[in-house]
Amino acid sequence: MIKVESITKSFDERIAVDHISFEANDQEILVLLGTSGCGKTTTLKMINRLIEADSGDIWIDGENIRDKPLEQLRMHIGFVMQHAGLFPHYTIRQNIAVVPELLKWNKKDIQKRTEELLHKLHLPEELLSRFPQELSGGQQQRVGIARALIADTPILLMDEPFGALDNITKADIHSEFKSLEELKNKTIILVTHDVQEAFELGHRICLMDKGKIVQIGTPKEMLYRPENDFVRNFFAENRLLLEYKVATLENIRPFLSEGQKPETGWNMTENLSVWDALQKLSADHQNNDRYETLTMAFNQYRKMEIG
Repeated sequence: MIKVESITKSFDERIAVDHISFEANDQEILVLLGTSGCGKTTTLKMINRLIEADSGDIWIDGENIRDKPLEQLRMHIGFVMQHAGLFPHYTIRQNIAVVPELLKWNKKDIQKRTEELLHKLHLPEELLSRFPQELSGGQQQRVGIARALIADTPILLMDEPFGALDNITKADIHSEFKSLEELKNKTIILVTHDVQEAFELGHRICLMDKGKIVQIGTPKEMLYRPENDFVRNFFAENRLLLEYKVATLENIRPFLSEGQKPETGWNMTENLSVWDALQKLSADHQNNDRYETLTMAFNQYRKMEIG
């Protein structure tokens, strides 16, 4: 869906993005991950031409973005930024309706789509008449997502969308984000410096440093097949937690006996992460044996992966 070919960007002779290339597949969440100043936000903004690349090409669905009128390009790309980026003097209803108004939708269609998104994002309709400063940080961020989703564009760009939220609010929104049907048919590029967020939300991760791509791969590949010491060290601090989160019940099946497998009364799906499964089991003290069984199977799986 998105193909980036050797793009470069400099600011005052400082190279921010240095001849990088990557692809984001249809219906994939690709995370641009890295520390502050690594070039990830600049890269994201070059995709909808908020920043113009100095050289290189970006293709969306086979078409070079330079060949499209700027306004038309942006109409087909949703954009969510940190702090939601809502217009402070617009009501929530007006903020959500910005793109449909530009697209000349009729008022009934805008109202119907707005109410549909509020329901999906767990926002009460009474918020529509309020202004952004009257909402909590989590509510503002949900409104920002609703505004980006309302026109149902095939592409969504997200720049540190949850960075300003506290950890509890962030965990709630992550859970909603992953389960939202609206997002499952979109190609999403998400910028973050939060390693756990990258692992929870991304199908693949593009790790950047000093304007270059160090490695692109699945979360599991990042942990178990790092291409160099930079990648290995980048994930070292959270490594064990991340391993619990990327391993699924399906992964550890070979290390469970027939009577121990999740389908034998555990009421859990195979794509559930080991971390989430352990969280569920720890809430019920009668499941201590299963907790131990799962932990032992995970340790065997982990040894196999590390080699």
